[in-house]
Amino acid sequence: MAASRAHHALARILGSRGCNLRGTLPTGGVGRWSLVQRRWRASLPQLDSAAADRSDEETGGDVIDWDNLGFGLTPTDYMYVMRCAPDQDGGVFSRGELARYGNIELSPSSGVINYGQGLFEGLKAYRAPTNDCSRKGSYMLFRPEENALRMQHGAERMCMPSPSVEQFVHAVKQTVLANRRWVPPQGKGALYIRPLLIGSGPILGLAPAPEYTFLIYAAPVGTYFKEGLSPINLLVEDEIHRAMPGGTGGVKTITNYAPVLKPQMDAKSKGFSDVLYLDAVHRRYIEEASSCNLFIVKGGVVATPATVGTILPGITRKSIIELARDRGYQVEERLVSIDDLIDADEVFCTGTAVVVAPVSTVTHQGQRYEFRTGQDTLSQALYTTLTSIQMGLAEDKKGWTVAID
Repeated sequence: MAASRAHHALARILGSRGCNLRGTLPTGGVGRWSLVQRRWRASLPQLDSAAADRSDEETGGDVIDWDNLGFGLTPTDYMYVMRCAPDQDGGVFSRGELARYGNIELSPSSGVINYGQGLFEGLKAYRAPTNDCSRKGSYMLFRPEENALRMQHGAERMCMPSPSVEQFVHAVKQTVLANRRWVPPQGKGALYIRPLLIGSGPILGLAPAPEYTFLIYAAPVGTYFKEGLSPINLLVEDEIHRAMPGGTGGVKTITNYAPVLKPQMDAKSKGFSDVLYLDAVHRRYIEEASSCNLFIVKGGVVATPATVGTILPGITRKSIIELARDRGYQVEERLVSIDDLIDADEVFCTGTAVVVAPVSTVTHQGQRYEFRTGQDTLSQALYTTLTSIQMGLAEDKKGWTVAID
Protein backbone atom coordinates (compact mmCIF):
# COMPACT_ATOMS: atom_id res chain seq x y z
CA MET A 1 0.00 0.00 0.00
CA ALA A 2 2.83 2.41 0.86
CA ALA A 3 4.49 1.84 -2.49
CA SER A 4 1.18 2.33 -4.28
CA ARG A 5 0.52 5.65 -2.49
CA ALA A 6 4.03 6.83 -3.34
CA HIS A 7 3.58 5.87 -6.98
CA HIS A 8 0.30 7.75 -7.33
CA ALA A 9 1.65 10.76 -5.44
CA LEU A 10 4.60 10.95 -7.78
CA ALA A 11 2.34 10.55 -10.80
CA ARG A 12 0.32 13.59 -9.67
CA ILE A 13 3.49 15.63 -9.28
CA LEU A 14 5.18 14.63 -12.52
CA GLY A 15 2.20 13.81 -14.71
CA SER A 16 2.23 17.23 -16.31
CA ARG A 17 5.95 16.99 -17.01
CA GLY A 18 5.67 14.25 -19.62
CA CYS A 19 7.55 11.69 -17.57
CA ASN A 20 6.83 7.99 -17.83
CA LEU A 21 6.40 5.87 -14.71
CA ARG A 22 6.79 2.45 -16.24
CA GLY A 23 9.21 -0.12 -14.93
CA THR A 24 9.39 -2.29 -18.02
CA LEU A 25 10.33 -1.88 -21.66
CA PRO A 26 7.50 -1.60 -24.21
CA THR A 27 6.92 -4.69 -26.30
CA GLY A 28 5.66 -5.20 -29.81
CA GLY A 29 7.05 -5.59 -33.31
CA VAL A 30 7.60 -8.69 -35.36
CA GLY A 31 10.38 -10.56 -37.08
CA ARG A 32 13.99 -9.72 -36.46
CA TRP A 33 13.27 -6.60 -34.36
CA SER A 34 11.01 -8.63 -32.08
CA LEU A 35 13.87 -11.09 -31.55
CA VAL A 36 16.29 -8.25 -30.85
CA GLN A 37 13.84 -6.81 -28.32
CA ARG A 38 13.55 -10.11 -26.48
CA ARG A 39 17.32 -10.47 -26.32
CA TRP A 40 17.63 -6.86 -25.27
CA ARG A 41 15.06 -7.26 -22.51
CA ALA A 42 16.92 -10.32 -21.22
CA SER A 43 20.14 -8.36 -20.88
CA LEU A 44 18.91 -5.01 -19.58
CA PRO A 45 18.41 -3.91 -15.98
CA GLN A 46 15.08 -5.06 -14.62
CA LEU A 47 13.52 -3.98 -11.35
CA ASP A 48 13.42 -6.34 -8.42
CA SER A 49 9.92 -5.49 -7.20
CA ALA A 50 10.49 -7.16 -3.84
CA ALA A 51 13.22 -4.62 -3.05
CA ALA A 52 11.38 -1.58 -4.33
CA ASP A 53 8.84 -0.97 -1.56
CA ARG A 54 9.81 2.20 0.32
CA SER A 55 7.99 4.37 2.83
CA ASP A 56 5.24 6.58 1.39
CA GLU A 57 5.92 9.90 -0.31
CA GLU A 58 4.35 12.13 2.30
CA THR A 59 6.32 10.97 5.36
CA GLY A 60 9.58 12.65 4.34
CA GLY A 61 13.09 11.50 5.18
CA ASP A 62 12.35 11.40 8.90
CA VAL A 63 14.29 8.15 9.31
CA ILE A 64 17.56 10.03 8.76
CA ASP A 65 19.61 11.84 11.39
CA TRP A 66 20.39 14.88 9.24
CA ASP A 67 22.90 16.19 11.79
CA ASN A 68 25.09 13.09 11.42
CA LEU A 69 24.80 12.42 7.72
CA GLY A 70 27.98 10.92 6.26
CA PHE A 71 28.81 9.91 2.71
CA GLY A 72 27.08 6.56 2.44
CA LEU A 73 24.32 4.86 0.48
CA THR A 74 20.79 5.51 1.69
CA PRO A 75 18.35 3.90 -0.80
CA THR A 76 15.79 6.40 -2.04
CA ASP A 77 12.48 5.98 -3.91
CA TYR A 78 13.06 6.22 -7.66
CA MET A 79 15.69 5.86 -10.34
CA TYR A 80 15.65 7.04 -13.95
CA VAL A 81 16.28 4.65 -16.85
CA MET A 82 16.88 5.32 -20.54
CA ARG A 83 18.06 2.87 -23.22
CA CYS A 84 19.73 2.80 -26.61
CA ALA A 85 20.54 0.10 -29.19
CA PRO A 86 22.86 1.85 -31.69
CA ASP A 87 22.11 -0.54 -34.56
CA GLN A 88 18.39 0.05 -34.15
CA ASP A 89 18.20 3.60 -32.75
CA GLY A 90 21.00 5.27 -34.66
CA GLY A 91 22.87 5.98 -31.43
CA VAL A 92 19.98 8.07 -30.04
CA PHE A 93 18.59 7.32 -26.59
CA SER A 94 14.86 6.74 -26.31
CA ARG A 95 12.57 8.62 -23.97
CA GLY A 96 13.49 7.83 -20.39
CA GLU A 97 11.28 6.68 -17.54
CA LEU A 98 11.21 6.69 -13.78
CA ALA A 99 11.12 3.34 -12.03
CA ARG A 100 11.06 2.33 -8.40
CA TYR A 101 14.58 2.09 -7.00
CA GLY A 102 15.64 -1.54 -6.71
CA ASN A 103 18.10 -4.18 -7.79
CA ILE A 104 18.85 -4.57 -11.48
CA GLU A 105 19.51 -7.65 -13.58
CA LEU A 106 22.21 -7.92 -16.25
CA SER A 107 23.23 -10.62 -18.68
CA PRO A 108 26.45 -12.36 -17.54
CA SER A 109 27.86 -11.42 -20.94
CA SER A 110 27.03 -7.71 -20.73
CA GLY A 111 29.74 -5.34 -21.89
CA VAL A 112 30.03 -3.58 -18.56
CA ILE A 113 30.59 -6.81 -16.61
CA ASN A 114 33.02 -8.42 -19.05
CA TYR A 115 34.98 -5.46 -20.39
CA GLY A 116 34.30 -2.58 -18.01
CA GLN A 117 32.47 -0.52 -20.63
CA GLY A 118 30.92 2.03 -18.34
CA LEU A 119 31.04 5.63 -17.16
CA PHE A 120 29.60 7.47 -14.21
CA GLU A 121 29.08 11.05 -13.11
CA GLY A 122 28.43 12.71 -9.79
CA LEU A 123 26.58 15.92 -8.95
CA LYS A 124 24.48 17.31 -6.11
CA ALA A 125 21.10 18.89 -5.53
CA TYR A 126 20.57 21.32 -2.66
CA ARG A 127 17.37 22.48 -1.03
CA ALA A 128 16.81 26.17 -1.81
CA PRO A 129 16.69 28.64 1.10
CA THR A 130 13.28 28.72 2.77
CA ASN A 131 13.51 32.46 3.42
CA ASP A 132 13.50 33.16 -0.32
CA CYS A 133 9.83 33.15 -1.32
CA SER A 134 10.71 32.94 -5.03
CA ARG A 135 12.64 29.71 -4.44
CA LYS A 136 10.62 28.12 -1.65
CA GLY A 137 9.97 24.46 -2.39
CA SER A 138 12.62 24.33 -5.09
CA TYR A 139 16.04 22.73 -5.41
CA MET A 140 19.37 23.81 -6.83
CA LEU A 141 21.69 21.98 -9.23
CA PHE A 142 25.25 23.09 -9.91
CA ARG A 143 26.44 23.17 -13.54
CA PRO A 144 24.70 19.92 -14.61
CA GLU A 145 25.41 20.63 -18.28
CA GLU A 146 29.13 20.26 -17.50
CA ASN A 147 28.51 16.72 -16.23
CA ALA A 148 26.57 15.96 -19.41
CA LEU A 149 29.40 17.22 -21.62
CA ARG A 150 31.99 15.28 -19.63
CA MET A 151 29.94 12.11 -20.03
CA GLN A 152 29.74 12.71 -23.77
CA HIS A 153 33.52 13.12 -23.93
CA GLY A 154 34.03 9.92 -21.96
CA ALA A 155 31.49 8.04 -24.06
CA GLU A 156 33.40 8.88 -27.23
CA ARG A 157 36.59 7.49 -25.69
CA MET A 158 34.78 4.32 -24.55
CA CYS A 159 32.90 3.74 -27.86
CA MET A 160 29.49 4.37 -26.35
CA PRO A 161 26.47 6.46 -27.37
CA SER A 162 25.52 9.10 -24.82
CA PRO A 163 22.43 11.14 -23.92
CA SER A 164 22.20 14.68 -25.23
CA VAL A 165 22.82 17.52 -22.77
CA GLU A 166 19.09 18.20 -22.71
CA GLN A 167 18.25 14.55 -22.00
CA PHE A 168 20.87 14.37 -19.26
CA VAL A 169 19.72 17.52 -17.45
CA HIS A 170 16.05 16.57 -17.80
CA ALA A 171 16.76 13.12 -16.32
CA VAL A 172 18.64 14.65 -13.39
CA LYS A 173 15.77 17.03 -12.67
CA GLN A 174 13.20 14.23 -12.75
CA THR A 175 15.32 12.11 -10.42
CA VAL A 176 15.55 14.94 -7.90
CA LEU A 177 11.82 15.66 -8.01
CA ALA A 178 10.97 11.98 -7.63
CA ASN A 179 13.24 11.73 -4.57
CA ARG A 180 12.63 15.22 -3.23
CA ARG A 181 11.86 14.06 0.30
CA TRP A 182 15.44 12.80 0.54
CA VAL A 183 17.01 16.19 -0.16
CA PRO A 184 18.55 17.23 3.19
CA PRO A 185 17.40 20.42 4.92
CA GLN A 186 19.32 23.58 4.04
CA GLY A 187 22.86 23.36 5.44
CA LYS A 188 22.61 19.67 6.41
CA GLY A 189 23.97 18.11 3.20
CA ALA A 190 22.87 17.42 -0.35
CA LEU A 191 21.21 14.82 -2.52
CA TYR A 192 24.08 13.13 -4.34
CA ILE A 193 23.08 12.15 -7.87
CA ARG A 194 24.88 9.30 -9.64
CA PRO A 195 24.29 9.01 -13.42
CA LEU A 196 25.57 5.77 -14.97
CA LEU A 197 26.15 4.88 -18.61
CA ILE A 198 26.82 1.17 -19.09
CA GLY A 199 27.18 -1.36 -21.87
CA SER A 200 24.22 -3.48 -20.82
CA GLY A 201 23.90 -5.57 -23.98
CA PRO A 202 25.45 -9.08 -24.26
CA ILE A 203 28.80 -9.46 -26.02
CA LEU A 204 31.33 -12.30 -25.99
CA GLY A 205 34.19 -11.14 -28.17
CA LEU A 206 36.04 -7.93 -27.34
CA ALA A 207 33.84 -5.29 -28.96
CA PRO A 208 31.42 -2.50 -27.98
CA ALA A 209 28.18 -3.74 -26.46
CA PRO A 210 25.12 -3.85 -28.75
CA GLU A 211 22.88 -1.99 -26.27
CA TYR A 212 23.36 0.66 -23.58
CA THR A 213 21.56 1.81 -20.46
CA PHE A 214 21.65 5.28 -18.93
CA LEU A 215 20.55 5.14 -15.29
CA ILE A 216 20.42 7.68 -12.47
CA TYR A 217 19.98 7.01 -8.77
CA ALA A 218 20.42 9.31 -5.79
CA ALA A 219 21.24 9.29 -2.08
CA PRO A 220 21.37 11.96 0.64
CA VAL A 221 24.94 12.68 1.76
CA GLY A 222 26.96 14.79 4.15
CA THR A 223 30.72 15.29 4.19
CA TYR A 224 32.92 12.88 2.22
CA PHE A 225 35.90 12.40 4.53
CA LYS A 226 35.49 11.06 8.05
CA GLU A 227 37.19 14.22 9.27
CA GLY A 228 34.10 16.14 8.16
CA LEU A 229 35.12 19.72 7.40
CA SER A 230 38.40 19.35 9.30
CA PRO A 231 41.74 19.31 7.39
CA ILE A 232 42.78 15.98 5.88
CA ASN A 233 46.08 14.09 5.77
CA LEU A 234 47.42 12.63 2.51
CA LEU A 235 50.01 9.98 1.66
CA VAL A 236 52.02 10.18 -1.58
CA GLU A 237 52.02 6.82 -3.42
CA ASP A 238 55.35 6.03 -5.12
CA GLU A 239 54.75 2.61 -6.68
CA ILE A 240 51.12 2.37 -7.79
CA HIS A 241 49.84 4.77 -10.44
CA ARG A 242 46.28 5.86 -11.05
CA ALA A 243 46.69 6.50 -14.79
CA MET A 244 49.21 6.53 -17.63
CA PRO A 245 49.61 8.54 -20.84
CA GLY A 246 47.30 7.28 -23.56
CA GLY A 247 44.99 5.61 -21.05
CA THR A 248 41.63 6.67 -19.64
CA GLY A 249 42.66 8.80 -16.66
CA GLY A 250 41.08 11.85 -18.23
CA VAL A 251 37.57 10.38 -18.47
CA LYS A 252 35.27 9.18 -15.70
CA THR A 253 35.23 5.51 -16.62
CA ILE A 254 34.42 2.98 -13.93
CA THR A 255 37.69 1.17 -14.65
CA ASN A 256 39.73 4.04 -13.16
CA TYR A 257 38.52 3.48 -9.62
CA ALA A 258 38.90 -0.17 -8.58
CA PRO A 259 42.72 -0.08 -9.08
CA VAL A 260 43.09 2.65 -6.44
CA LEU A 261 41.21 0.72 -3.76
CA LYS A 262 44.27 -1.17 -2.50
CA PRO A 263 46.57 1.84 -1.97
CA GLN A 264 43.65 3.81 -0.55
CA MET A 265 42.79 1.07 1.95
CA ASP A 266 46.45 0.68 2.91
CA ALA A 267 46.73 4.43 3.49
CA LYS A 268 43.57 4.59 5.57
CA SER A 269 44.78 1.68 7.71
CA LYS A 270 47.75 3.91 8.60
CA GLY A 271 45.55 6.84 9.55
CA PHE A 272 45.66 8.84 6.31
CA SER A 273 42.58 10.31 4.66
CA ASP A 274 43.52 9.53 1.06
CA VAL A 275 46.35 8.96 -1.42
CA LEU A 276 48.13 11.32 -3.82
CA TYR A 277 49.35 9.73 -7.05
CA LEU A 278 52.44 10.61 -9.06
CA ASP A 279 52.79 10.51 -12.83
CA ALA A 280 53.69 7.10 -14.26
CA VAL A 281 56.58 8.34 -16.44
CA HIS A 282 58.79 10.56 -14.27
CA ARG A 283 57.33 9.61 -10.89
CA ARG A 284 57.80 13.13 -9.58
CA TYR A 285 54.78 15.12 -10.73
CA ILE A 286 51.57 15.20 -8.71
CA GLU A 287 48.45 14.09 -10.56
CA GLU A 288 45.44 13.78 -8.26
CA ALA A 289 44.05 11.96 -5.25
CA SER A 290 41.84 8.87 -5.50
CA SER A 291 38.71 10.89 -6.22
CA CYS A 292 39.60 14.59 -6.25
CA ASN A 293 41.86 17.20 -7.83
CA LEU A 294 44.70 19.00 -6.03
CA PHE A 295 45.67 22.67 -5.66
CA ILE A 296 48.71 24.29 -4.06
CA VAL A 297 49.10 27.92 -2.96
CA LYS A 298 52.42 29.81 -2.77
CA GLY A 299 52.17 33.52 -2.15
CA GLY A 300 49.74 35.00 -4.66
CA VAL A 301 49.98 32.05 -7.05
CA VAL A 302 47.67 29.04 -7.15
CA ALA A 303 48.79 25.98 -9.14
CA THR A 304 46.97 22.80 -10.09
CA PRO A 305 48.14 19.88 -12.25
CA ALA A 306 47.19 20.39 -15.89
CA THR A 307 44.60 17.97 -17.25
CA VAL A 308 46.57 16.48 -20.12
CA GLY A 309 44.87 13.10 -20.45
CA THR A 310 45.80 11.41 -17.18
CA ILE A 311 43.87 13.70 -14.83
CA LEU A 312 40.10 14.04 -14.66
CA PRO A 313 38.92 17.58 -15.54
CA GLY A 314 36.84 18.20 -12.44
CA ILE A 315 33.86 20.52 -12.57
CA THR A 316 34.56 21.77 -9.05
CA ARG A 317 38.19 22.24 -10.13
CA LYS A 318 37.08 24.34 -13.10
CA SER A 319 34.86 26.46 -10.86
CA ILE A 320 37.55 26.98 -8.21
CA ILE A 321 40.03 28.17 -10.85
CA GLU A 322 37.59 30.87 -11.89
CA LEU A 323 36.74 31.88 -8.32
CA ALA A 324 40.43 32.10 -7.37
CA ARG A 325 41.11 34.37 -10.34
CA ASP A 326 38.16 36.52 -9.30
CA ARG A 327 39.97 37.04 -5.99
CA GLY A 328 43.08 38.31 -7.74
CA TYR A 329 45.19 35.16 -7.63
CA GLN A 330 47.32 34.03 -10.53
CA VAL A 331 46.20 30.50 -11.36
CA GLU A 332 48.54 28.17 -13.24
CA GLU A 333 47.57 24.86 -14.80
CA ARG A 334 50.91 23.12 -15.19
CA LEU A 335 53.12 20.30 -14.03
CA VAL A 336 53.29 20.35 -10.22
CA SER A 337 56.31 18.50 -8.88
CA ILE A 338 56.60 16.87 -5.49
CA ASP A 339 59.08 19.66 -4.63
CA ASP A 340 56.45 22.28 -5.53
CA LEU A 341 54.02 20.53 -3.22
CA ILE A 342 56.46 20.36 -0.32
CA ASP A 343 57.28 24.07 -0.71
CA ALA A 344 53.63 25.20 -0.77
CA ASP A 345 52.06 27.42 1.87
CA GLU A 346 48.64 25.84 1.49
CA VAL A 347 47.25 22.70 -0.14
CA PHE A 348 43.65 21.69 -0.79
CA CYS A 349 41.59 19.17 -2.77
CA THR A 350 38.43 19.76 -4.80
CA GLY A 351 35.65 17.55 -6.13
CA THR A 352 31.89 17.12 -6.20
CA ALA A 353 31.96 14.83 -3.18
CA VAL A 354 34.68 16.60 -1.17
CA VAL A 355 33.79 20.16 -2.35
CA VAL A 356 36.92 21.95 -1.05
CA ALA A 357 38.98 20.01 1.49
CA PRO A 358 41.97 21.69 3.18
CA VAL A 359 45.07 19.50 3.53
CA SER A 360 46.86 19.60 6.88
CA THR A 361 49.75 17.24 6.09
CA VAL A 362 51.27 15.30 3.20
CA THR A 363 53.61 12.39 3.89
CA HIS A 364 56.19 11.41 1.27
CA GLN A 365 58.80 8.69 1.72
CA GLY A 366 58.36 8.75 5.48
CA GLN A 367 58.68 12.54 5.80
CA ARG A 368 55.66 14.52 6.95
CA TYR A 369 55.07 18.06 5.66
CA GLU A 370 52.59 20.49 7.24
CA PHE A 371 50.55 23.23 5.57
CA ARG A 372 48.55 26.20 6.68
CA THR A 373 44.86 25.64 7.48
CA GLY A 374 42.17 27.64 9.23
CA GLN A 375 39.72 30.46 8.72
CA ASP A 376 42.16 32.87 7.04
CA THR A 377 43.16 30.48 4.24
CA LEU A 378 42.25 30.69 0.57
CA SER A 379 40.64 27.24 0.67
CA GLN A 380 38.22 28.36 3.39
CA ALA A 381 37.31 31.50 1.44
CA LEU A 382 36.77 29.51 -1.75
CA TYR A 383 34.72 26.90 0.08
CA THR A 384 32.43 29.57 1.50
CA THR A 385 32.02 31.31 -1.84
CA LEU A 386 31.38 28.09 -3.76
CA THR A 387 28.91 26.53 -1.34
CA SER A 388 27.03 29.81 -0.97
CA ILE A 389 26.46 29.81 -4.72
CA GLN A 390 25.59 26.10 -4.82
CA MET A 391 23.01 26.40 -2.04
CA GLY A 392 21.45 29.64 -3.27
CA LEU A 393 22.75 31.69 -0.33
CA ALA A 394 24.62 34.12 -2.58
CA GLU A 395 23.80 35.71 -5.89
CA ASP A 396 24.85 33.51 -8.79
CA LYS A 397 26.44 36.06 -11.12
CA LYS A 398 27.97 33.32 -13.27
CA GLY A 399 24.81 31.43 -14.18
CA TRP A 400 26.14 28.20 -12.69
CA THR A 401 23.05 27.06 -10.81
CA VAL A 402 19.90 25.52 -12.24
CA ALA A 403 16.67 25.71 -10.24
CA ILE A 404 14.23 22.79 -10.10
CA ASP A 405 10.72 23.86 -9.18
